[in-house]
Amino acid sequence: MHYRTLGKSGLKVSELGLGCMGMSEFYGARDDEESVATIHHALDQGINFFDTADMYGPYINEELLGFALAARRSEVVIATKFGFERDPNDPSKRAINGSPEYVQSSCEGSLKRLGVEVIDLYYLHRVATDTPIEETVGAMAKLVEQGKVRYLGLSETSAATLRRANAVHPISALQSEYSLWSRDIEAEILPTCRELGIGLVPYSPLGRGFLTGQIKRVEDFAADDYRRQNPRFRGENFAKNVALAEKVSALAKAKGCQPAQLALAWVLAQGEHIVPIPGTKRRRYLDENLGALDVQLSTEELKQIEAILPIGVAAGERYPESMMGAVNR
Repeated sequence: MHYRTLGKSGLKVSELGLGCMGMSEFYGARDDEESVATIHHALDQGINFFDTADMYGPYINEELLGFALAARRSEVVIATKFGFERDPNDPSKRAINGSPEYVQSSCEGSLKRLGVEVIDLYYLHRVATDTPIEETVGAMAKLVEQGKVRYLGLSETSAATLRRANAVHPISALQSEYSLWSRDIEAEILPTCRELGIGLVPYSPLGRGFLTGQIKRVEDFAADDYRRQNPRFRGENFAKNVALAEKVSALAKAKGCQPAQLALAWVLAQGEHIVPIPGTKRRRYLDENLGALDVQLSTEELKQIEAILPIGVAAGERYPESMMGAVNR
């Protein structure tokens, strides 16, 4: 396993991380035993970067990850996020809170659920409209002073917001959706990360599974699978995006690798400051994803991929309208 550095502060992580959200919610039934086995297998394969958030579950994903990593805490970099408040009576209802008081209380809760004394990388999950980013990041910086957090990150912010935040305290990583079919950050956000020396942590680098080539019918998803509500998985958009996935599969076949491996190799090739965190709750898919580390794309192959999958090629927004409003503020 090779390692990459996020930000200027020297946070070193494995060049591929593990997103743990789907182990507890959004993508069908839970299997905690297999999820824990997958986390342990990731560790054994050299992955040291694990991503969660308090709102996943809610709360139970942090508990699961804390349990799985308890015996090997010194080997890992734990990243978690705060900012979303979910109604305990109706988890589908969400609000965004960036107040300094909420920053402190959220951190205390995450520390307890994870069973750790310090969080390695603490992200603001989404930017609140009623709290200046300077106030939120200022409160996050106090967590660093208190020794409860080592590094700070943001998720789904605009380039302008990222600059304002970084002026208050160094931001080590920005987490944003980035993949062959979600490339909008290349216009402003990715160049800003490069300019400021901020690492990029792409989530959903496999297009929520679409780029694996295995998704053929929406009906195959569990009734509570989040993707049933995602615009890219609905109606005409679904058929158009299946055709895109088939193009990725054809490219992968010509390369002699799996579609997921080609998609991840493309993300990894976009810069040494980029560390994708594909999510999975099964060991067999983890091993497939790790195979991407052996796939090297030539300049000519990257040009070919660009020609087939240019910016904006995916059909449909990447979130439902109700959630897009919280993106890139």
